[in-house]
Amino acid sequence: MRVTSRSLPDVLRPFAQGADHVDVKTVESQATLRQFLAGLMSYQPVWVSALYRVRAVFVRLLGMRQHGIPQQRLSRPVDIPMTPGSAASFFTVRHAEEEHVWVVSAKDTHLEATLAVVVEPAEGPRRRFHVVTLVHYRNWAGPVYFNVIRPFHHLVVARMARHGASAG
Repeated sequence: MRVTSRSLPDVLRPFAQGADHVDVKTVESQATLRQFLAGLMSYQPVWVSALYRVRAVFVRLLGMRQHGIPQQRLSRPVDIPMTPGSAASFFTVRHAEEEHVWVVSAKDTHLEATLAVVVEPAEGPRRRFHVVTLVHYRNWAGPVYFNVIRPFHHLVVARMARHGASAG
């Protein structure tokens, strides 16, 4: 099934309007939303840090900048910001509903990326977590950049989702 902005939950539709790329990774877990997010946001093995180093060279070729390499932060559930406007690593919280949805975004000169986690009840104590990525290109470098990193994006986000699911 192809994911479109119309197939997303209502709460995400305003963020998805006009998106150039939409993808969803789904995992199940007994974690709470905050536990899941703490695991998701804490995921940064050495190979991901190495990808950021390669990215720094690539973005310079496109005339952009990378402001350092994000440092791994071991988040605790209580540390997850739920207030719109709050910082969550290099993201800004855009919308949050305790135990239901968390939406963050990051803007750069070439694109705006939105990451959302939507919780859906599943069987028994388990929940289904949908990790949604929305990308809006802002100039010519957006599609060039994203199409080069797209395979890594899918790998990293899928691993982040699994790491979040293991937090429960």
